[in-house]
Amino acid sequence: MSSKRDYYEVLGVSKGAEAAEIKKAYRKLALKYHPDKNPDDPSAEEKFKEAAEAYEILGDQEKRSKYDQYGHQAFDGGGFGGGGHGGMNMDDIFSQFGDIFGDAFGGFGGGRRGGRRQSRKGSNLRVKIKLTLEEVLNGVEKKIKVNKLVNAEGVEFNTCSTCRGTGQVTRITNTILGQMQTASTCPTCQGGGQIVGSRPAGVDASGLEKKESVIPIKIPGGVEDGMQLSMQGQGNAAPGGGVPGDLIIVISVEDHPELIRDGANLHYNAYVNFVDAAIGSSTEIPLVEGKAKIKIDPGTQSGKLLRLRGKGLPNLNGYGNGDLMVTIHVWTPKRLSKEERQILEGLRDSSNFAPNPGKEEKGFFSKMRDHFS
Repeated sequence: MSSKRDYYEVLGVSKGAEAAEIKKAYRKLALKYHPDKNPDDPSAEEKFKEAAEAYEILGDQEKRSKYDQYGHQAFDGGGFGGGGHGGMNMDDIFSQFGDIFGDAFGGFGGGRRGGRRQSRKGSNLRVKIKLTLEEVLNGVEKKIKVNKLVNAEGVEFNTCSTCRGTGQVTRITNTILGQMQTASTCPTCQGGGQIVGSRPAGVDASGLEKKESVIPIKIPGGVEDGMQLSMQGQGNAAPGGGVPGDLIIVISVEDHPELIRDGANLHYNAYVNFVDAAIGSSTEIPLVEGKAKIKIDPGTQSGKLLRLRGKGLPNLNGYGNGDLMVTIHVWTPKRLSKEERQILEGLRDSSNFAPNPGKEEKGFFSKMRDHFS
């Protein structure tokens, strides 16, 4: 389990807090622990980064929803992250959340210390990874090859003549209320403050080229089909050495030939013959790894539900494994030999063979409804 503090605790808000309240709480902490106000206090910088990490998750509705459901493990598994602050630098934080500070520190906006230009961010990459149920059970480490944009060697950059390296252009507009000054991202350099002067062959106009990279990925146990995990900084590079984009991993879980998944629980349909159901027996059932033997009690009815605790899949929130639910189906033979038919005909009129269900005996669908409700 993660040793990180709860993000709501970090920002000092409740789980039901509105977006505006979360933003206000983050701004208050960021201003309190800002490195410019605490130049000789390393602990203040750590708290500043911790608050930024919490806001990165709780300030994004999609990430917040995943965090509320799965906790830190939805982002921390093997380097996945909405932004573990150990991997964040100050430029990352200011480039993403600089607008929150406004003029509190001399109007640095998206930059830092005196109007520094904005740090550009590269685009995200998206890949799909297929997993077996065995890999979901134990978690898995994989290495994948991706073609991504990187800053090419031998590229020379010149200061942008439009914004003179600031990354912003200022316009003054005359209105009935007087002159209004507005600042916007420079259209020439897209906020980077630099443009490519010369570049080698095969390098694009932004100074980037595609290269194959091998990226190790550690996927935690219990992930579900369709879940998206993010590796910060493993996407395409930003022109001129800005902040790289993220690598988005989309999980695809293959169907198991015998087991049916329902979250952390598994379900299996076990078929037994009429004789075993009547006089009792045992049967072997598959697990995700290996097999297990279960007892069939005498008089077992079709639809009986057995629970094998802890034989399911891991919960992402760290609360152990789910269960394996086994539904017993009594198999009726479709063809009978002459001798078999004679034996059964002799038992037809036995009072012991007359159906007599009790109130405690429920059908399969009733049991499943009660279990998952």
